[in-house]
Amino acid sequence: MKEIISYVEIKYIKRRITSKLRGIVEQFPVTVLTGARQVGKSTLLKHEFPEFTYLTFDDFGVREQARLDPQSLWAGTDRLIIDEAQKLPEIFNAIKLAVDSSARPKKFILSGSANLLLMRNVTESLAGRALYVELLPMTYGEEHGVLEAGNFANLWRADHREQERTVTAVDPLLFLMRGFMPPLLAAAGHGEVLNWLEGYVRTYLERDLRELSQVDSLVDFRKVMQGLALRTGNILNQADVAKDSAVSHPTTHRYIKLLEVSNIIERVPAFSVNRSKRLVKSPKVFYVDPALAVFLSGYYDAESITRSRELGHYFETTVYLHLRALCEGMTPRAGLHYWRTVSGREVDFVIEHGRKLLAFEVKYSANPTAFDIKSLLQFIEEYPETVRGVLVHSGDSIKWLHSKVIAVPWWWLDM
Repeated sequence: MKEIISYVEIKYIKRRITSKLRGIVEQFPVTVLTGARQVGKSTLLKHEFPEFTYLTFDDFGVREQARLDPQSLWAGTDRLIIDEAQKLPEIFNAIKLAVDSSARPKKFILSGSANLLLMRNVTESLAGRALYVELLPMTYGEEHGVLEAGNFANLWRADHREQERTVTAVDPLLFLMRGFMPPLLAAAGHGEVLNWLEGYVRTYLERDLRELSQVDSLVDFRKVMQGLALRTGNILNQADVAKDSAVSHPTTHRYIKLLEVSNIIERVPAFSVNRSKRLVKSPKVFYVDPALAVFLSGYYDAESITRSRELGHYFETTVYLHLRALCEGMTPRAGLHYWRTVSGREVDFVIEHGRKLLAFEVKYSANPTAFDIKSLLQFIEEYPETVRGVLVHSGDSIKWLHSKVIAVPWWWLDM
């Protein structure tokens, strides 16, 4: 999608996942890097692995060469990056043979914007030979050059007692409008952001998704995308999406899967270890970038976003992106869930790492109070292995609302 990247060149910003990615590349013969279009996969690989030969299957000539004679791609090199590898699934069997039979050890980095499709081929052809990493849109901390999220790491320490204080206020509304896609970091104004998002959606609909699967009607597909955008941060009910979009259930289901395959939306599973008697089990759905959800919902300016009934869920989507990226960077990768009882008690996010839990409640409020943590306290009582509860808010204060619950600004988590 080079035709819709940012109009202003920006300097390279190191991504937090790089150190983990390097370790995997050294350990495994094949590394798979997935992520949505324009999150910075190619940029990262070109800057961080200059010793690798870089090829992309966006180039039709390279793709045809790979189809006719895949071995010729790595003739004369032991280290190869293949970008958009999912566009030629046959390549995975050839890579498997190269890894298994080569007298000299070879290293492959496969990159692609198709997640589940790519993973299926890796599972079938490269089992035991590959490990995958997902690159997400650029987080607040990454944008500000913070490569270690020390505040998040401290939350896992039961003996750590964060000092109460007032910190910088960072208005989340600005990020709901601009989002976290790297090409938009240098956007001169909101008009440029809107143009980029429109181009992203159009190119994505007209080219990428049609290469992955049949899209019978672009109009219907946009309706499904909009229906999901209005539900970001909510429990996914595909029947409701189909009804509101006036699209058949089978088609809606197929389009939702297609959005998942393309890393545009993600499902967050319910948390349960069979201790509670009655829990909601359906997943929640999130767009990976909040500005894309806001744009597809039809909110194009600050006033309409502020007045929207979905504002709290857009804010929750922003927090989701940051928690999701933090989980991806942990070794091993942490599990991200939500928790909800049939009586309505809900904790927005539960992070599980080994035998430890962190519980998060998200509140679009500058002044959180103890009234906002009832569900967190119930969860902590139900699951005593919870290190602490965290109330994430839009204000400027760090304060303790309970001996096991701290309230922090959204951006502070990523610093």
